[in-house]
Amino acid sequence: MQLPPHEGDELSVVDMHTGGEPLRIIHSGYPEVKGDSVLSKRRYVREHLDHLRRMLMFEPRGHYDMYGALIVDSELPEADLGVLFMHNEGYSTMCGHAVIALGRFAVDYKLVKEPQSPETQVNIHCPCGLVKAFVEYSDGKTGGVRFLSVPAFAFATDVTVTVERFGDVMVDISYGGAFYTFVDAQRFGLDVTKSRTRDLVDAATAVTNAVKSQVKLHHPTSDDLAFLYGTILTDGKDNYSSDPTANICVFAEAQVDRSPTGSGVTARVALQYHKGLIQLNQSRTFQSGATGSQFTGKAVEETKCGDFKAVVVEVGGRAFYTGVSAFVQEPDDKLTQGFLLK
Repeated sequence: MQLPPHEGDELSVVDMHTGGEPLRIIHSGYPEVKGDSVLSKRRYVREHLDHLRRMLMFEPRGHYDMYGALIVDSELPEADLGVLFMHNEGYSTMCGHAVIALGRFAVDYKLVKEPQSPETQVNIHCPCGLVKAFVEYSDGKTGGVRFLSVPAFAFATDVTVTVERFGDVMVDISYGGAFYTFVDAQRFGLDVTKSRTRDLVDAATAVTNAVKSQVKLHHPTSDDLAFLYGTILTDGKDNYSSDPTANICVFAEAQVDRSPTGSGVTARVALQYHKGLIQLNQSRTFQSGATGSQFTGKAVEETKCGDFKAVVVEVGGRAFYTGVSAFVQEPDDKLTQGFLLK
């Protein structure tokens, strides 16, 4: 199909989903992203190119819960690609569902050298650090993806915060490339697989607001990483079991993850390991309360992150292609910068 008359660059994207969570990979058309590191590039797009995030994530081209990935150059020689993550509020530092999708994308779109069977390694430089993805590859086809996280750690456990409408609530805070608060949904009389999404969002958002105002976060390597990304409500089944454990993640501006949340699974595994509820290489299945999709997760190695005892977590899942698009802007379109309806 031929594109209509338009002004500005054509923005080409490849759309995928991982466990139901969308990922819009920006393939071409973005202006130069300046900066000598992936973290500095993240600051640059936030300060100078944020109109393009709104254009691609917001309606009418996207929707309230759209998620995006912009491929950029990395300063690390071992990285196959760098990536910036974007959503309805701004820019994340880590996104596991995106890493799973980007692993397939990098192999299929030849961003890595000759693929290897049975797995091809793809080194993806996220704002939180280098993440190693391993993509199933056989007979020219890609399949499931697993990745090894940056060091993940429990930041604080059994913290009491005062939550509007709910009073004092005890929560845990853990890091898996981004910081999350964890709390059992039953504390609010909710079930992560059966309750109304609106009720889950309201409770999780109230917890996020309370933690942001009452708990000061810090990260050993960068102040850019020291922010609360969201709250994950769980089914409370933190003790090891061969049965799936469900959770639902509400992040950014009350955005709901359709997948089990890759960085959230990373943080939850680190938290369970810290509490002695799982052992190294003891794999668990994590289920999305929203869609029922599943990731696997396990702690594979002890490490350190500053003064924190940390673990490297392996998360596995599958991503699928949903389409390709070329987006344009017409000069007299007053809604071209996008809008959101809750």
